[in-house]
Amino acid sequence: MTGIEMPESKLSRRRFLKISAASASAVALFPGAAAAAPAIHRWTGIALGAGAEINLVHDDAQEARSLFGEIELEIARLENIFSLYKSESELSRLNRQGLLDGPSFDLLQLLSLAKQLHEATGGAFDPTIQPLWAYYAAGDYDSRLHKQALSQTGFSKVQIESGKIRFLAPGMALTLNGIAQGFITDRVSELLKSKGFTNVAVDLGELRLNGIGESNAGEIQKGWPVTLRPDPKRKEFAEQTTVSDMAVASSAQTGTTFDEAGKTSHILDPRTGAPVRTDLSAVSVISRSAAVADGLSTAALVLGEKGLKEILALYVDTTAFAVRQNGETLWLDG
Repeated sequence: MTGIEMPESKLSRRRFLKISAASASAVALFPGAAAAAPAIHRWTGIALGAGAEINLVHDDAQEARSLFGEIELEIARLENIFSLYKSESELSRLNRQGLLDGPSFDLLQLLSLAKQLHEATGGAFDPTIQPLWAYYAAGDYDSRLHKQALSQTGFSKVQIESGKIRFLAPGMALTLNGIAQGFITDRVSELLKSKGFTNVAVDLGELRLNGIGESNAGEIQKGWPVTLRPDPKRKEFAEQTTVSDMAVASSAQTGTTFDEAGKTSHILDPRTGAPVRTDLSAVSVISRSAAVADGLSTAALVLGEKGLKEILALYVDTTAFAVRQNGETLWLDG
């Protein structure tokens, strides 16, 4: 989830998704603008399985309605590729059959990025974690079953070619939940940019902010003001910052847990098959790409503070606001 707050809204992938954008012609958002502002056009519906809202500041109602349709179709198209829960998505068919002929360019592109993150993080980010996740979700903690699930993970066992994706071991399955929402966020943001929208906030579970944000008392802002809260259960750990042309993604060890006591983290170390237990309890990653921020925010909790700092050095314009297990907070960069 995003783990951030913006003025007058608090958004979560589990509760509500929101897209806001102003076209280049919407001069009334900025100081010195004409008195008559272009209208705000609003769409509400469902996206990625959650309630969603799109607000467009545009001077042409028909163009705004047309763009609503384009955004809906793009989100639905990508969901039909990456979803674990749609039985006929490309991902579901791959997991079911162990083989996918003619994968889409989008799936190949996302898996290429996932592979880069996997290699950069020394295996801390690994989308083949799904069998282990299913093991813990079932609650039958049997060492034999755990060993079997661990044997079914490993990105090196996924053969990726332009015309085919194949699992090289039986029982394997991918989950793209740690990166796909960021990827979709990037795509929608780029779609709006291609249509002339220069001031854009896209929150589809991860957040991407372009432009300068809303004008404030007639003054030009240097970016969107946000409050980072990487751990939604620990609201006292917060940091004010300003974001422009960047993306934000957050993860917390106990954001979601497998046990009722809330102690067994849903974030697993793919290398050991165990729930993470590092010196970082939560982190918000800021990067140019929402997909990269998404993947790194998960890997950060596997790597811990020292490992995260080393990885950040590999990514330009990427920083992290982290919460240590002892409650201390700090900024990290490469």
